[in-house]
Amino acid sequence: MIILGIDPGYAIVGWGVVSYDNYKFKPLGYGALTTPADMPFENRLLEIHSGLEQIIEKYNPQVMAIEKLYFGTNHTTAIDVAQARGVTVLAAAKAGLKIYEYTPMQVKQAVTGYGKAEKKQMMEMTKRLLGLQAVPKPDDTADALAMAICHGHCSGSRLRELYAAK
Repeated sequence: MIILGIDPGYAIVGWGVVSYDNYKFKPLGYGALTTPADMPFENRLLEIHSGLEQIIEKYNPQVMAIEKLYFGTNHTTAIDVAQARGVTVLAAAKAGLKIYEYTPMQVKQAVTGYGKAEKKQMMEMTKRLLGLQAVPKPDDTADALAMAICHGHCSGSRLRELYAAK
């Protein structure tokens, strides 16, 4: 299975594509889509959508795993992130990808075995599971790869059913 992992945002969208077969992961590509702060917001959304369409066309994933949004204290930022997430989901839906959502705690549990793992632990486990020489930068890219790993671990197990029920 080829999995596209996404860490949504509007300034930086982390993405990672991994192949998952028989409990083994292989990184196929990863990076970050960035938009300049001085670009009109609607153009930033268009840039994100176009970039994701290109990634999907290049790697031909079967599914997309994306972070489930939660609202913190800054609602204005959350609304903008939600809009960017929307164009991300739109690009995946247009390509016919099945979309799965995971909370940060679910990703931490699936990648490290501990739902409250520190960021550094997540980064190190992502690097190890994918056999990378270094932790991908920016952090959003590593987070997207962790999202893809989470889906790989959950897709063939009862964890997927449990996470879907929440």
